[in-house]
Amino acid sequence: MLTILIFLFLQIAQVGLQPTFEAQTIDDKVAIGYGLAIGDVDGDGKPDILLADKKQFVWYRNGDWKRFVMIENLTEFDNVCIAARDINGDGKVEVAVGAQWNPSETTDPEKSGSVHYLVRPEDPTQKWTAVKLHHEPTTHRMRWAKTNANNYQLIVLPLHGRGNRMGQGAGVKVMAYQPPKDPNGTWTTETIDASLHLTHNMDIADLGDGSGESILIGGREGVKVFSFKEGKWTSHSQVERLVKDHAVGEVRFQQLPNGKKALATVEPMHGNMVVAYEMMDFSSENQIRTALDSTLAEGHALGWGDFLGNGSHQIVGGWRVANKEGDFGIRIYIPQSGSFEKFAVHWIDKNGMATEDLQVADLDGDGKPEIIASGRSTNNLKIYWNRNR
Repeated sequence: MLTILIFLFLQIAQVGLQPTFEAQTIDDKVAIGYGLAIGDVDGDGKPDILLADKKQFVWYRNGDWKRFVMIENLTEFDNVCIAARDINGDGKVEVAVGAQWNPSETTDPEKSGSVHYLVRPEDPTQKWTAVKLHHEPTTHRMRWAKTNANNYQLIVLPLHGRGNRMGQGAGVKVMAYQPPKDPNGTWTTETIDASLHLTHNMDIADLGDGSGESILIGGREGVKVFSFKEGKWTSHSQVERLVKDHAVGEVRFQQLPNGKKALATVEPMHGNMVVAYEMMDFSSENQIRTALDSTLAEGHALGWGDFLGNGSHQIVGGWRVANKEGDFGIRIYIPQSGSFEKFAVHWIDKNGMATEDLQVADLDGDGKPEIIASGRSTNNLKIYWNRNR
């Protein structure tokens, strides 16, 4: 323990930066805080916070952070995920949600893994209504992805394949939902892939290679990448997997200012490690892999941002269970000279956030990103305001 502390202290001293964040609790009665999304709900031009909690989907209005219930008691079992994005250009997010969280039931779509689209009322502070979509057992994460200039699809990621037991059996059905003009109409679905197992999370990102937005999925077999071409999602033309030899739970992509591309991962699922991968291209043979931290317990959240305003990008990672030292929370990992081959580590929240999920967004329009996190056993939702100069 003493060796670890000395190591972290020396790294921070070498970088000479002490990140400054001011924590604000905007909800201290969160039940679990399964999933977060950021987007403009009411059309006022400011990003709001959306939360998938145990039995309610809610949003918090930017400014006064007043809490509004969108819908509650949607299914027998818990809610689990939420996706929010403006997909029609009206300046307000469209919202899809996943519920009926029952991960031990991998076969019956009525008893596990619901998917719904939420129809907004004229006044978004009032209750929304749900459109039931195709259900897939153990639905766990979802995001909107842009397929072309005029179209978005909802990407849904289960935890297990159908009939899967302990990671054995059928692969996970990664699915794309195509919304109709009228969301109450018929949504078509497509299976993108069914080769991975124990897929915990994904990222939607522009890889900067001209292929538009891609899907990066972290699972037991690593990180697999899909791009949209010729009317369908398919394995990326340059790289099928960005990570091959390590099981991945969380994954986030970032383009670095020095031209490199980078991944942040938590390894394995609910794992103890935060890892950075840096590469000039998508050849897995040309990667630099750096383990930034191996002291987590149930690592469950990641984010990228230039929090320090120094032209670089830093990683934030959170975990939800006390580790061997008795600590949990959120840390920031700071590269030196633009590379994680040398780095510093700093606490953002020590023992005040049992991190279930986190997002990164500029909430006050000052050009500096904030960290937004929801806590499981701590039952809270916090904004970490960026006070770095």
